Amino acid sequence: MFLRSFVVMSGLFLTGVTMSVASHAETVLTPADQGWIARVQDAMNGVTTLEGRFQQVAPDGQRTTGRVWLARPGRMRFEYDKPSPLLLVANDGKVVFRDSQLDQTTEMPLERTPLGLLLAEHLSLSRDVTVTDFRHEDGILRVAVVRTASPGEGTLEMIFSAQPVALQGWIVTDAQGHRTQVMLTDLKAGRPLSPDLFVLPQGG
Repeated sequence: MFLRSFVVMSGLFLTGVTMSVASHAETVLTPADQGWIARVQDAMNGVTTLEGRFQQVAPDGQRTTGRVWLARPGRMRFEYDKPSPLLLVANDGKVVFRDSQLDQTTEMPLERTPLGLLLAEHLSLSRDVTVTDFRHEDGILRVAVVRTASPGEGTLEMIFSAQPVALQGWIVTDAQGHRTQVMLTDLKAGRPLSPDLFVLPQGG
């Protein structure tokens, strides 16, 4: 059970604490690429709230599903479907991961996780992060970034639909090449969300 929780958690909590520093070269962007990236940035900065469902695929192939709520800046809730005992909540500058079956709670700064980029008050794809890859294929935009100040934390690849530009999910890759993918479905944007959704779990 602990290994299961760690695998699920690591894909969302990616940090540079135990990673070797990988080399991340800034990609050469065409004017068309830059135009799409500007649209992606504007789309993310236009998001206030989202709610829907997610499917997460861990590095070992394990699949989990659940509901997700997002309120920018700084708040998110991942509620895993039963029988999973897992819950993740971001608020107050931190991310708290709760395994109720193990009565175990893990906490870390939001800025040390990929969620910190997605939940930033203002996402800048030319200052806060370095774009290492951009692809536009079959109506899907993929923007891979590393934190400019700490590229060794790993890579976040954000996935968007192109028409309209809207967040569809992301892939986290650590310095060892382990990938965790999160895909979003049934998304509803701009609806009021209860503050109770983002109360940080206690215990453990």
